Amino acid sequence: MAHPALPTLLVVHDQGSASPLRILSAARGLCRVVFLCEREHPSLATELRQIAGHAKVADITDLGETEVCRLAESLEPAGVVTFSEHRLRLTAAVAEHCGLRFHSRETAAALTDKYLQRKALSESGVQRTGCALVRHPDQAASALALVGTPAVLKPRHGAGSVDTCLVASADECRSQLAEFAGEAQRDFVLEEYLRGDPGQTGPGRGDYVSVESLIVDGEPRTVAVTGKPPLVPPFRETGHVLPAAVPPTLATDVIRLEQAAVRALGIRHGATHTEVKLTTDGPKIIEVNGRLGGFVAEIVQRHTGYDMVAAVLRLALGFPVAAPQPAPRCGDRVAFQYLLIPPGGLLRPGPPSLLQGLAELPGIDLVEVSPPDAWYTDWRRGTTGAIGVLYGSVSTHAELGTLLEQLQHRLGRFWRGTQVRSPTWVGRSIRWTNSSEFPRL
Repeated sequence: MAHPALPTLLVVHDQGSASPLRILSAARGLCRVVFLCEREHPSLATELRQIAGHAKVADITDLGETEVCRLAESLEPAGVVTFSEHRLRLTAAVAEHCGLRFHSRETAAALTDKYLQRKALSESGVQRTGCALVRHPDQAASALALVGTPAVLKPRHGAGSVDTCLVASADECRSQLAEFAGEAQRDFVLEEYLRGDPGQTGPGRGDYVSVESLIVDGEPRTVAVTGKPPLVPPFRETGHVLPAAVPPTLATDVIRLEQAAVRALGIRHGATHTEVKLTTDGPKIIEVNGRLGGFVAEIVQRHTGYDMVAAVLRLALGFPVAAPQPAPRCGDRVAFQYLLIPPGGLLRPGPPSLLQGLAELPGIDLVEVSPPDAWYTDWRRGTTGAIGVLYGSVSTHAELGTLLEQLQHRLGRFWRGTQVRSPTWVGRSIRWTNSSEFPRL
């Protein structure tokens, strides 16, 4: 338990980019953490049990915004932060009520509403991207007339590419809307499709990057430009690569665009994760996220030694942060993460033993896989449908490309359900590792 003399930091917690254990590790000697969350929520219960006795948990189950703000105020916080997309607006409300540093309510709204964000970027002159609101299938034709085809259909509010796909006609758009909406009425947006230029990064690589930044009193500080392996259709992200395989001039253009977007959205404090498409017309904003990106802290710290979670906590408390320009920890090597994302369609994956051999491939340090009862193959779950993560490093981007080809070949057998001997599973996950040096972050 943290010393009572330390300042109190509220973490409005939900599924996101930092676990409670990771947050407590970064907070050691810095602050006393109180988690505001739904204590018995099924997706949070296990990780909250892991911190029992090490941090206070304030239960906000069934509380409205006003009640949460009053509870937060009673805890006499020195700062508030969230690592969850789903809690940005609530955190902004707490910050306003308690007079703490975080996104304003207006900024939090633009960061969590894809339509408002496109409108703000357009009105500021940063980037004009066709975008139309759509809820009912009967609105598909008129929305596509504004945006053009093909277009990207996605929820107005959401993350992880859930229910996100490409549509090429009004009929296809109507069909997808009907499937996505079901009985629930949800708002969607149709966005102009930003066509990537594979020549910007080379074969076997994703045609987009992300920029990881810390925002200090309205000024963005770039931590990293992160490369990507190719997407799994329709738009499911498969990991991160550091450093990105882009020339310095292109990286400069990407950062310049990202910083203009950050300022246009009024972001003053905290971390941002901005996805940027590399097109023949130059870099284009896919979206700006007002929090630390998923898996980003791990690969940044593994590659450079810089602790973004600790930096986010310090910013929330109003403490100075070190300049995010550390020397690479792993020298000239290329660090990567690769998510095991099921392909589309109804598949019956093979037994877990088919994944065990992945750890034997040169460059892979750790294979972390969920137990089979947690596997799903529905593409609509987006990135959240990953069944595992591979971590490692190689000497060059070309070597990584070769490794990814080998991975995709082996995973193809697994997704087709090739039958071999199945290993014994222990606990909630299994790790196969080649290296005792892998940092457990």
